[in-house]
Amino acid sequence: MDKSDVTFERMRTFVRVAERGSLSAVARELGLGQSTVTRHLRELEEAVGVPLLSRTTRRVTMTDEGSRYYANSVQILRLVEQAGDEARGARGAPAGTIRISCTAAFGVLHLSRLIFAFQDRHPDIGIDLSLTDERVDLIREGVDVALRLGPLTDSSMKLRVLGQSQRLMVAAPDYLAAHGTPAVAQDLSAHEGVRMSNVAGSDVLALRGPDGEQHTVSFGGRLRVDHGLAARAAFVAGRGLGPTHHWLVDDLLADGRLVRILREYSLPPVPLSLLIVPERAGIARVRLLLDFLAEEIGGIPGIVTPRR
Repeated sequence: MDKSDVTFERMRTFVRVAERGSLSAVARELGLGQSTVTRHLRELEEAVGVPLLSRTTRRVTMTDEGSRYYANSVQILRLVEQAGDEARGARGAPAGTIRISCTAAFGVLHLSRLIFAFQDRHPDIGIDLSLTDERVDLIREGVDVALRLGPLTDSSMKLRVLGQSQRLMVAAPDYLAAHGTPAVAQDLSAHEGVRMSNVAGSDVLALRGPDGEQHTVSFGGRLRVDHGLAARAAFVAGRGLGPTHHWLVDDLLADGRLVRILREYSLPPVPLSLLIVPERAGIARVRLLLDFLAEEIGGIPGIVTPRR
């Protein structure tokens, strides 16, 4: 084989295997047989004349030559995709697929609706939406853009702050009728709380009182959940009271299934941000989505966007 056998298909297969570290995972992702993925890699290594990957029974890793080849391959494939975008853009609307990751409850209740509207505006753009509360590795999972709630530490990604998610204290009327309504922050310690097991420090609440004073209150309860929709259901079922994002319960507050408590107290807001894989930020369809979300996100209850 010679250098003419270095095809984009083989290069893309190599890049995804290098990122995921698993031939079987890439075969499922690309809709190929594992034997085809193996063949692509073998033919690419034969074409470039050096081993690019080291295979063990548990994992596939890059050789030193493979690491250098991977970095160049990512740049080449990005330029090829951008060239295709520009060519299509000269004739018509942007096309292709955008892969998005988002926290599950926010995605179900709000982002999905925005995605529908985005695709109505740009019918040639496909969306692959993954909903998970895990902080996925964007590169490894092949994600272009991730919506994240909370502080971020991944400095290798481009960051775009969309706004702040306001939080409040809620409970079901039946729960309050049975257990009483807290009048001050300290009353929370005597109540049954619904806590998030995947949020560090959920056994303590920090609230700012009407006088501006900070109140730190212990917060317990028999029920802990790791999903926002489960917390929402628990509140409605009267399993306890607790803090929640406004966007998670806006409809329940509107129809009276939940009520806001301790209105004079405020909880710290949570940042809502976009993480973008740097190599994908310049692609036309990704830029369109980023601008669309920045424009529309402020319409979600409890999301306060930066002033422009």
